[in-house]
Amino acid sequence: MREHLQSVLNAIGKMTPEQVPTLLGELEMLRATAVLKMSAPPSLPQCELLNVEEAAKRLGVSTDYLYRHAAQFSFTRRMGRKLLFHSGGVEQYINRRR
Repeated sequence: MREHLQSVLNAIGKMTPEQVPTLLGELEMLRATAVLKMSAPPSLPQCELLNVEEAAKRLGVSTDYLYRHAAQFSFTRRMGRKLLFHSGGVEQYINRRR
């Protein structure tokens, strides 16, 4: 058991019955926060946006290929007519392909 949790367990023995409901509420907040942390979707690391030429170079494909297959990549973003790629997503894709 973690040291901090062991100290809480030790402190419970010194508490009055009136203090226990407050402790239980605080423990429930910790539990709920931990559950939210576990269920949160993985986020892409902070990254820059790459244009088609830069992304094609990193991926080892042609710019024509990227334009034709952009919808297949989850790290693709459109800004108007401009096609951009999250560099972190590109790196994750490259690492998965290895």
